[in-house]
Amino acid sequence: MPYAQTKWSLAPLYPGCDSPELQNAFDRIEEQAAAFEGARGKLAPDISDERFMEILRAREEIERAANKLYSFAGLSFAADTQDQTAQTLQARAQQFLAGIENRVLFFSLWWKGLDESNAKRLAEASGGYRYHLEALRLFKPHTLTEAEEKIVNTKNVTGAAALVNLYDSMTNRYTFKLRVDGKTRVMTESELYSFRYSPDPKMRAKSYQEQLRVFGNDGAILGQMYQTRVRDWRNEYIEMRKFNSPIAARNLMNDIPDEAVDVLLDAARKNVSIFQRYFKLKAKHAGMKKLRRYDIYAPAARSKKTYDFDSAVNMVLDSFAAFDPKVADLAKRVFDENRLDSEIRKGKRGGAFCWSVLPEMTPWVLINYQGAAREVATLAHELGHAIHSMLASHHNAFSFQSSLPLAETASTFAEMTLIDRMLSEEKDESARRDILFKQMDDAYATILRQSYFALFEKQAHEMIEKNASVDELCAAYLDNLKEQFGDSIDLSDEFKWEWVCIPHIYHTPFYVYAYAFGQLLVLSLYRQFKSEGESFKPKYLKILSAGGSEAPAKILAEAGVDIRSAKFWQGGFDVLESLVGTLEKL
Repeated sequence: MPYAQTKWSLAPLYPGCDSPELQNAFDRIEEQAAAFEGARGKLAPDISDERFMEILRAREEIERAANKLYSFAGLSFAADTQDQTAQTLQARAQQFLAGIENRVLFFSLWWKGLDESNAKRLAEASGGYRYHLEALRLFKPHTLTEAEEKIVNTKNVTGAAALVNLYDSMTNRYTFKLRVDGKTRVMTESELYSFRYSPDPKMRAKSYQEQLRVFGNDGAILGQMYQTRVRDWRNEYIEMRKFNSPIAARNLMNDIPDEAVDVLLDAARKNVSIFQRYFKLKAKHAGMKKLRRYDIYAPAARSKKTYDFDSAVNMVLDSFAAFDPKVADLAKRVFDENRLDSEIRKGKRGGAFCWSVLPEMTPWVLINYQGAAREVATLAHELGHAIHSMLASHHNAFSFQSSLPLAETASTFAEMTLIDRMLSEEKDESARRDILFKQMDDAYATILRQSYFALFEKQAHEMIEKNASVDELCAAYLDNLKEQFGDSIDLSDEFKWEWVCIPHIYHTPFYVYAYAFGQLLVLSLYRQFKSEGESFKPKYLKILSAGGSEAPAKILAEAGVDIRSAKFWQGGFDVLESLVGTLEKL
């Protein structure tokens, strides 16, 4: 039976927003929290291993119930950001769960404050919970009193979380007008995006100009939202929690050493010339003297090939099966259990994501599929995330999800297996060339672009502390783009508004370097796969199966990767330099 584009089903979570089951979930979590509060008097330094494990498992049960409720609300909102019922449920769930978090907070605070000897004893007796417990204690120097922590949790509901919801609601209701084939079409941002890959230079320019016009019209407000988000981050993490820099807070959440992130971003800065060379080469293949910023994703070989949804799914599943049939079987579960939303709809969140709820549950995946080769790759990418989660399903609710930097490993590797498959089967030379150029386009978008977003975020956080205006942030962003591109492209001033179009810097400050980390890591791993063949596969699957059960540096060290080494990161850039060399010979 052919695969068709559908909307996902959230029924495995709850039958609907108004269902008795959903209301019962609120009541059940309330009961669990009340019962858990009784553990407060049982926590003492000499608590027995058995009693401690009872309390820890009860805490996990609350986490599981909260994840399920929060996920249903978040997925309902993503499916239609304009649905008032979903908006209300999301706000209600966030408020309710912040209250629950406050009531059970005493346990993690007690744990962080426990003496070293007893903490070690209990962690060693905790089996699969050990790393989760150790990671909590990393935050000991940055933990506030219980009363202060409760205030922060409550504040976040009507502060940072509300601000991000408002940003999403505002930007996802934007519509964009584009004249296509003599007719003005009104479209979503996802539909507008597809035109930046058009073979027609005018359509590419119009696509960017319309996005930047619409966002730019609200630029002062969106910029003000960002300033507030940054000040909120600073108030909590620098002023209250005493981190030494804004990015250091994210690094600790990721359990990645500060120096590893510094080395990664330095390597990106040192290797800009690879991408500048590439853009000059691409201009020749696109028949232009010089690319404009509108043209960086232009098809170099002008292939107009598209893929119907059924063909796309089968190509992706076949590429997974060629690597390991088990991997393909896991991906099929997403389709068999109706966990994929691939339709284009007004109000639906743009872009793509994979959302893991509980270890034993098949994740939910959102894409906006329109048939281009890059969207086939996006499908592979998001299914890679789902596979990663399912391979780690034997871990508990605290440790099945990998940290952000490792979260891009399976997804990016999945894309590379697909591209290998497409290259091996594609007979059309222009389509083959398109695929090779697309690899470099993706490497730019994932490595250099995201690294420079992180560099901009670091600068913006410093500037906002010194009361920089939105216009000054726009000027800094343009300077950031000029450093990235050098003399390889022409850059127009309207790109000063591009940063307010980037949801990640609002949702999850400093998330973006995880993409560069993941892509460079995968380039290194993929090179190992090509040289080692079958013997590589168990090592790779072991990395994925670890989920978030160990520190990323430890998981990778077992695979022979040192994330503090500039040489390791340079290895990924060397692969890209070689690819540019291949393209120069075409």
